[in-house]
Amino acid sequence: MTLASRPQTKPLSDEELQKINAYWRAANYLSVGQIYLLDNPLLKEPLKIEHIKPRLLGHWGTTPGLNFIYVHLNRIIKKYDLDMIYIAGPGHGGPGIVANTFLEGTYSKYYPNVSQDAEGLQKLFKQFSFPGGIGSHCTPEVPGSIHEGGELGYSLVHAYGAAFDNPDLIVGCVVGDGEAETGPLATSWHSNKFLNPVHDGAVLPILHLNGYKIANPTVLSRLSHKELESLFVGYGYKPYFVEGSDPETMHQLMAATLETITHEIKEIQEDARNNGFSQRPQWPMIILRSPKGWTGPKEVDGKKTEDYWRSHQVPFGELQGNPEHLQLLEGWLRSYKPEELFDENGTPIPELLELPPKGHRRMSDNPHANGGLLLRDLKMPDFRDYAIDVTESGRTVGEATKVSGKFLRDVMKRNLDSRNFRIFGPDETKSNRLDAIFEVTDRTWVAEKYPYDDALSPDGRIMEILSETTCQGWLEGYLLTGRHGFFSCYEAFIHIVDSMFNQHAKWLDTSHDIPWRRPIASLNYLLTSHVWRQDHNGFSHQDPGFLDLVVNKKANVIRVYLPPDANCLLSVTDHCLRSRNYVNVIVAGKQPALQYLSIDAAIKHCTKGVSIWEWASNDQGGEPDVVMACAGDIPTLETLAAVDILRQNFPDLKVRVVNVVDLMKLQPASEHPHGLNDGDFDSIFTTDKPIIFAFHGYPWLIHRLSYRRKNHANLHVRGYKEEGTTTTPFDMAVVNDVDRFHLAMDVINRVSKLGYKAAYVKQTLQDKLIEHKHYIYKYGEDMPEVREWKWPY
Repeated sequence: MTLASRPQTKPLSDEELQKINAYWRAANYLSVGQIYLLDNPLLKEPLKIEHIKPRLLGHWGTTPGLNFIYVHLNRIIKKYDLDMIYIAGPGHGGPGIVANTFLEGTYSKYYPNVSQDAEGLQKLFKQFSFPGGIGSHCTPEVPGSIHEGGELGYSLVHAYGAAFDNPDLIVGCVVGDGEAETGPLATSWHSNKFLNPVHDGAVLPILHLNGYKIANPTVLSRLSHKELESLFVGYGYKPYFVEGSDPETMHQLMAATLETITHEIKEIQEDARNNGFSQRPQWPMIILRSPKGWTGPKEVDGKKTEDYWRSHQVPFGELQGNPEHLQLLEGWLRSYKPEELFDENGTPIPELLELPPKGHRRMSDNPHANGGLLLRDLKMPDFRDYAIDVTESGRTVGEATKVSGKFLRDVMKRNLDSRNFRIFGPDETKSNRLDAIFEVTDRTWVAEKYPYDDALSPDGRIMEILSETTCQGWLEGYLLTGRHGFFSCYEAFIHIVDSMFNQHAKWLDTSHDIPWRRPIASLNYLLTSHVWRQDHNGFSHQDPGFLDLVVNKKANVIRVYLPPDANCLLSVTDHCLRSRNYVNVIVAGKQPALQYLSIDAAIKHCTKGVSIWEWASNDQGGEPDVVMACAGDIPTLETLAAVDILRQNFPDLKVRVVNVVDLMKLQPASEHPHGLNDGDFDSIFTTDKPIIFAFHGYPWLIHRLSYRRKNHANLHVRGYKEEGTTTTPFDMAVVNDVDRFHLAMDVINRVSKLGYKAAYVKQTLQDKLIEHKHYIYKYGEDMPEVREWKWPY
């Protein structure tokens, strides 16, 4: 017998088989109705064109397979009282998931106007992919969903993220064969090397092979049985095959397979929990081969449709003026015998209503799929206890992320017993100077381990795999099921999850308007190893553009923080870990750097988000001649060094230094809840003075955020302009014109009162830039006056 066992028993009685098939027919009928019907939901009269939606949208091909899986998971949940949620990787199968939530009664629970009767059916059908209705995917509006699936590739990592630290949960995850071709999904199979059966739940992957994508065969569907078996055994799974098209045979085979798999999962968990973890289990999975568009029209206009790509979306349209298509649709709908499934009032018959689990055992009403219901606050240490002692601004040296790592270590330590906090990152926790966390936990690892391996443990809580998409997906699944997490990453490569961030931000934005969706913990990014300190990695590692993407999202979702020093990073990190329903992006360097604010000053500064640094300014009691603004640790350093140059050479020049830690303060209050109102903005930045703004990222982002401000015409921004190489830290600033010498010259060029007397100073600054180039080319490091500079006042 091969590892890919094929159960041959027939566990379903004739009565059970009949009921399960009826339920499947009902789900399929409801799915087709959502795609096509505007009215006449029970076909009580012959189908007419006015009963059909004017725009036919949605996807049929994957839906009958999803419905088939759903009814069988319901059976096994009810029989063994399982705690299970359902992730539909083929997101276009939305009509099927909505249909099942309706049959379970959950949809009507959350949306009482969509009642389990004829009127409710009509509303259910009309709303699908209809203006003012619901989308075609498993959107946040769908009860039981934590995975929209609009973008393919992330179902399995969401499933594993949900299973971590959920010992009683089983996540049924359907992976579409089109989705299986994506890079993120291919890597996701390795998540089984991180799942500990002692304290984690189980993931049941169901690879649904229906043969085709939109217009092409799928790769895995064209592999032989032996190749598929070898592939997934190689991944570390025990594959079971359920293949065919005859409903009776398939129902029996699926039921038998799930019986076997359920026992195997329980045996794996009981052994590990009674005897301790010994080795990575071979978790079961299902490979389901069924026709695309199963039970739909076999041919349309003489062309093959069922079991072919033509059934992928809407199998046929053009019903207006085409009576043959109208008859075809009516025949298709009546093939499910709705009169046997719904009573005269349109309510599902009692046999169907009795079939699903009840209450929170319904996958559509499982609390894990509405994670805010289960969310508990983290036990937090006082971040003030980790502060650097800053008695003189700009003279103490510290490492921001190293300090933050000690704080995160103790956050982890205080929450070890509750098992609701994990750190995620692509093999960079130590590189990003968060080493202290390893004092209380190891990396999660259940694969083979050698005696000399360091910091690997099946009980570890640091999730590292060299795949940003996997880390992001794990974290999203973890957060959406009611836990907390923190993701650190090299700044340049966080772009790998751009589209995943987009999807999560959209999910949060939509969830704001769904009253029954409870707030979840925020998704927290720490972006470090940033653009300005890539001394050995060079140009490939220099890109701060993730911030540009983030600010595209709705203001009720995103927050961006650029703490200039360690104490500010502590304050921001504490705030972000306590927040809900946001995506928080923190950008901070990991290298030794000057520290500016005491912890009390840092708290005040971060609470305000933007403030005048009085200790660095000399315009008190009067008007400034120039405002020197900065956001980001290196821009802050260069701004202060430029101010020093200006004060030495022009003692009468009045300079105001403004530091921005909360980037969204620059937007008007009408655009972002953190935004400054116009009066406060004008009082800080003035209405008519030059503003020289040194920014961590691309300069135009500052213009974009502040273009409505009164003094925007006087705003001059320096930032990263796509110039970089393997060079010294200061030279990175120089090649992008954000260094102290360029900033000082910007002031000379824009403050008219300096006039011609500044020509000599300007020439000196230009000479300094030349000296700098000669020096680094000769010695390979920055000039002593640059690398040893400290705030002198």
